Amino acid sequence: MHRGGTVIEAQNMETQQMAEEQAKKKSELSRAFSEDGELKTHVGGQALLEGIMMRGKFNWAVAVREPEGTIYTEEHDLASGKKKNGWLYWPFVRGCRAFVESLALGYKALSIAAEHAFVDEDEEPPAQEALEPKEKQPLLDDKAMMLSMVLGLVLGVVLFIVAPAFVTNLIVGEYDDKTLAWNIVDGILRIAIFVFYIWLIGRMEDIKRMFGYHGAEHKTIHCFEHGLPLTPENARSFPRLHVRCGTAFLIMVMIIAIFVYTITPIGVLIDAWGVPDGPLKLALVILVRIVLMPVIAGVSYEITVKWAGSHPDNPLVKVVLWPGMQMQRLTTREPDDGQIECAIAAMELVLAREEREEAAVPETAAALAVSQ
Repeated sequence: MHRGGTVIEAQNMETQQMAEEQAKKKSELSRAFSEDGELKTHVGGQALLEGIMMRGKFNWAVAVREPEGTIYTEEHDLASGKKKNGWLYWPFVRGCRAFVESLALGYKALSIAAEHAFVDEDEEPPAQEALEPKEKQPLLDDKAMMLSMVLGLVLGVVLFIVAPAFVTNLIVGEYDDKTLAWNIVDGILRIAIFVFYIWLIGRMEDIKRMFGYHGAEHKTIHCFEHGLPLTPENARSFPRLHVRCGTAFLIMVMIIAIFVYTITPIGVLIDAWGVPDGPLKLALVILVRIVLMPVIAGVSYEITVKWAGSHPDNPLVKVVLWPGMQMQRLTTREPDDGQIECAIAAMELVLAREEREEAAVPETAAALAVSQ
């Protein structure tokens, strides 16, 4: 009996191991759709150097793993969260707001992370000062931050708008001769450059770590959306892909751009203004593309975040989100528990603020009723 019991136990363990292996083999993509939680939170985040930034409706918070192993946290108010700015949440406008706000907050959050994630090896404080807490100065002041953001935007425009347009002009010819083909080739080149850029920087060790934090952000949000306590153990079980990730939004921007640019009557402007072939015509095409970016961002946000993100079980949604979900295979990595702890720390600060704001609403209403 003892030997038979041992055999049965061994068979049960083997069966359990096989089930676990099958679960691991299940596609991360299918899990992202099938395991999408009921709570569809609006909280989103961004991976940083050794940290996470989470953004809610009223504030944004950063959690950074410091060299000594502790987690540094910092939170700030969101100007767009004020009730007087309710128009910023109108359809299509909210997409532009989210895009611009993400860029600005992303730079600020990266600066905070850089201040706390690394130690200056050239500077060693005196022994008597080593034990005293010292406030760290910002790595970049406001002017340097603005300059860095502007340079980043210029580089993005050159890399993802000017370069594809220039190459397309060489391959296809003048814009108004073959408008549809021109826009399709331009769009394919833009997506190809973006994918190659992400793949290339993903070879760097620091970026690999950052992609791990991106995975931790997704797992933490999955955990919250399933109504589970935010712990590394609970979050670890969820997929590292998420249907409402900003990566899908960026890919959708590039796809929607092809359609918007194609239906925009640039040829009418070319004929009306008598723009000659060559550099001037190409410059006009590029300028119109830059001007239309807010429109494209607004439409893409409504499709990927508001519609697709709210209907993950819709077969059409899975088709629409497929390119962005595939990109997440490049921009996310399986995180360790330390990275998940950072994501949870930032998430908890955002959730705590939203709870306080919600609790203050009935108190304010009661105070107004009393005053009347």
